[in-house]
Amino acid sequence: MTAPLDWMRPPRAEGWFAEDLDRLPEVPRHTELIDGALVLAASPQRSWHRRVVTGLTFTLMDRAPEGVLIEREMTIRLDARNRPEPGLLATTAPYDPDRTWYDAADVLLAVEVVSPESAHRDRTVKLRKYAEAGIPHYWCVEEEAGTTVAHVYELDGPTGAYAPAGIFRHVLRRPVPFAVDIDLDRLAPPAARP
Repeated sequence: MTAPLDWMRPPRAEGWFAEDLDRLPEVPRHTELIDGALVLAASPQRSWHRRVVTGLTFTLMDRAPEGVLIEREMTIRLDARNRPEPGLLATTAPYDPDRTWYDAADVLLAVEVVSPESAHRDRTVKLRKYAEAGIPHYWCVEEEAGTTVAHVYELDGPTGAYAPAGIFRHVLRRPVPFAVDIDLDRLAPPAARP
């Protein structure tokens, strides 16, 4: 008989590999793989986070051109030891009902909705890793003084790094990776203050 947390011990000294995530039946939902280490999402999520992810998902689904799918909370295989799970992504990969991850080459946009425990990873680690994997667009969406703010990055081909494309408050209007005009204020209502 195995101990209840045996899945936490990597099978090899190098840690976990991307394909291992699909073979761990006891692993909690929203577990990511970063540099061979399992990263468990904090639970429960804040209402703001859930509303923003849901609002962005429906808004982007409505605006995505034919051939572009919007997926929520699916991992991206960046390389053999990295499978992060953005809040949502836009992909050109065909729909497959049995899919558990997307290849970075098929991802046009990764969107992270920042939580307090993920802030460092979303702002630095994932920013670098998504760029290194060649994902053309990255949005880091945060709550700032009760409003939703989007930090938008675009991959600079010559350097292979993200270049800031703007910090958007109230409205996110971009022509790439496809035309979007998003009312950020409608994603989550302002919090009631006593």
